[in-house]
Amino acid sequence: MIKTLLPREPVARALTFSTMALAASNGVFYAVSVLYFTRVVGLSATTVGLGLGIAGGAGVLGSFLAGRWADRLGAHRLQWWGVAVQGAALGAYTLATGPWTFVAAAVVAVGARGVHGTARQALIARWFTGPDRVEVRARLRVVMNVFIGLGTLLAATALAVDTAAAYRTAMAVVAVLLLLAVVPVCRLPRRVPDLAEQMVGRRRAGHDEAGTCGTWDDPGVHPLRDRRYVASVAANSVIAVQFGVLTVGIPLWVASTAAPPVIVSGLLVVNTVLVAMLQVRASRGTHDVRRAGRSVRRGSVLLAAACVLYAAAGYGNVLVACALLVVAAVAHSLAETLAEAGAWGMAFELADPRRAGEYQGLTQTGIALATMAAPVVVTLLPVRYGTPGWLALAAVFLLAGAAAAAVARMPAPVAASTVRG
Repeated sequence: MIKTLLPREPVARALTFSTMALAASNGVFYAVSVLYFTRVVGLSATTVGLGLGIAGGAGVLGSFLAGRWADRLGAHRLQWWGVAVQGAALGAYTLATGPWTFVAAAVVAVGARGVHGTARQALIARWFTGPDRVEVRARLRVVMNVFIGLGTLLAATALAVDTAAAYRTAMAVVAVLLLLAVVPVCRLPRRVPDLAEQMVGRRRAGHDEAGTCGTWDDPGVHPLRDRRYVASVAANSVIAVQFGVLTVGIPLWVASTAAPPVIVSGLLVVNTVLVAMLQVRASRGTHDVRRAGRSVRRGSVLLAAACVLYAAAGYGNVLVACALLVVAAVAHSLAETLAEAGAWGMAFELADPRRAGEYQGLTQTGIALATMAAPVVVTLLPVRYGTPGWLALAAVFLLAGAAAAAVARMPAPVAASTVRG
C-alpha cells in the first residue's frame, strides 16, 4: 500500500497524487450532484438524465479526439488541460440557473473528462513499458477506489446539513479538488526533463522538439484499420457494462428482493475493499497478451456466475437473499479485477506504439460508450425481465470474454511492445 500511495518513480508519483484529488472530487460529486441539481438548481429528474445523456456523447467524442491530440501535442500537456477544463466546468455548476446552463456545463465537464482519460492512458503507454504499464494502471485504480470512498465520506457533511448553501459548497469543493489535481502533472516536465520528448509521435527531422508541428516519419497503423485491436476494444467494452450492474442494476434489483435496501451500501463496500486489495495482484503477468485474454475470460465466467446469484436472490427470504447478494458481490468484485487487468494488458500491448495516443483513445471511446449503454442495458434486461434478463446478461458476458480470449490468441499484425523512445 505504501508503494501504491507513495511510488518512487516521479511520473507514477505525480499521477498518483493527481488521482487522489481527482477521485476525492468524484466521490463528493457522486454523493451530492443529483440532490444539488434537483433541489438547488430546480431541475427535474428527467432533465438531469437527458442532460447527462447529452454530456455522455461529448465524453465519447472527447475520448476519441484526444487520442490524436495526445500524439500531436503531448499526452502530459493534454492531461492537465483536460483536468483544468473539467474543474472549471464543474465550478460553473454553482452558477447554473436552468437547464441550458446545466447542459452546457455538463457537456464541457464530461467532454474534458473524456480528454483527460485518454491522455492519462496515452501517458502511461508512452512512458512505461511491459509489466510496469499494467501495474501502474492497477495501482491508480486502487487509489481511485479508496479516494472516491473518502470523498463520499466528505460529502456526508453536506448531506447531513441538507441546505442549498451546503450543496453549493460541496460543488465548489469538487471544482477546487479537480484544480488541485492539475498541480502534480503540470509540474512534471520540469521534474522529468525527457518526458516531453517521449509524449509525442516521431516526426520528420527539422521540426521543433516540442512536436507541435510536422508530419509523422513513420505513421504506423491507424487503430480503426487494426482489426485485432478493434475486436479487442469491442469485446472488452461489452465486459465494461458490468460497472452499470453494481451502480445501477443492483440498487434497483434489491427493491424486488426480500433484502433490505441498506444492503446496497454493504455490497458497494465489499466491492471497494476487494478491488483495493486484489487489483494489483490480479494485474501481474497481464502484460502478456495471451495471459491478458485468459484473465478477461475468467472474469467473464465470474461475472456470469454473479448474474446467476443475483437472480437467485429474488427467490429467497431475507437471510437467503442477503447471503446470495453478498456472495454475488464477491464474485462480481473478483471478476472486475480480472477483467480490468486483462483489458489493460490488451489495450497497451496490442497497440501500435507509434500511435499510442490514438490507440488508447479508441479504448477510452469504447469504455465511454459502455458507460452510456450500461444503464439502458441493465434496466432493460435484469431489472425489467428478472431472471431471464439476468441469464441473458450472463450469456453476453460469457460470449464477450470468449471473444477477448480468442483475439488475444490471434497473430499480431504489428509490433505490440516497445521501449521508451
